[in-house]
Amino acid sequence: MKTSELKRDWVVLDAKDQVFGRLITQVAVLLRGKHRPYYTPHVDCGDFVVVINASQVKFSGMKLEDKHYFTHSGYFGSTKSQTLQEMLDKHPEKLFFLAVRGMLPKSKLGRAMIKKLKVYKEEKHPHTAQVRQAVATKDNDE
Repeated sequence: MKTSELKRDWVVLDAKDQVFGRLITQVAVLLRGKHRPYYTPHVDCGDFVVVINASQVKFSGMKLEDKHYFTHSGYFGSTKSQTLQEMLDKHPEKLFFLAVRGMLPKSKLGRAMIKKLKVYKEEKHPHTAQVRQAVATKDNDE
C-alpha cells in the first residue's frame, strides 16, 4: 500500500471505566493500521485516534500506589519519580502517550504514528468536524 492511496479515519474512544492496558493495546493497533486488510509494516497506514475521558480510566490491582514513573534531566541527582495516581491526576494525557509509545516502532515511523494520537481529560475535544457520528465504546469495540 502506498501513502497516497490511504484514506485515514478518525476514531473516538471513550476511556471512561475501561481498563487502561486493554484500551492502550486497542489504540496501538488502530495507530499502526493492523486492523486493516492492507496493513503494510513499513507504511504508516493507521487511523487518527481521539481518546476522551482520559482521567476516568480504571487500573487493576495496586498499580495506582505501586507503579512509579521516573524522569531524569541528565544532571547528577535530578531523578524525580511520580506514582501512577499522581500522573493520572496531573497529566493523564502524558500517561497515555508514554504507554502507547512503547508499543509502536522505535523509528521515524513510530514518531509519525504517535502524532496521530489525541488525548483529552474530559469529553470535549476540538475534532468534532473530522469525526463521523459513530463513537467506539465498550459495547461496540469493533
